[in-house]
Amino acid sequence: MTPRADTPFDLPSAVSAIETALSSPFPTSGPTTDQGDPLTGEWTSTHGEGFLLFPLWRSAPLTGVYGREWNEAEARAESHLTELATHLDTHWGPHRTLTTRALLLQRGSGKQSPEPFHTLSTKACYGDLTLWGPLPPTRWTALSLNQSDGDAPLILTALITDHPLTEPPDPAS
Repeated sequence: MTPRADTPFDLPSAVSAIETALSSPFPTSGPTTDQGDPLTGEWTSTHGEGFLLFPLWRSAPLTGVYGREWNEAEARAESHLTELATHLDTHWGPHRTLTTRALLLQRGSGKQSPEPFHTLSTKACYGDLTLWGPLPPTRWTALSLNQSDGDAPLILTALITDHPLTEPPDPAS
């Protein structure tokens, strides 16, 4: 179950969602498709060839939030990412960080990144990836903290893929 916006972060639910995704089948071909909550229209997941991207937690929208209140919201979101990463580190070993800087540089260039980076870009998931893998059954798991624009909620996402993730090429190279 994908959390609704502005619900408290729940570590056991986030871990459970990741563990379920690790053992779920992925499409082996076909288009990348989005799923949404039929009642709210909120994005719940994106499936594509060999990957699944989904939200684990969403803050409240940050419309009209500035200064100290903004900093507190951002710190709270970062603490959720840290708490989850620390938990997963104890089970899977230390993570590594994969920068997504190239996705930002490529935005608007007309060049399309390979999947799952294309989907990360279209979902405005530009946060660096906290990455583990390979994990049984030959899967990689990445977390990231994202925000599509200044008023949008902060979103903690999980990306599960069946192929190794390496930094996307820098378009300036």
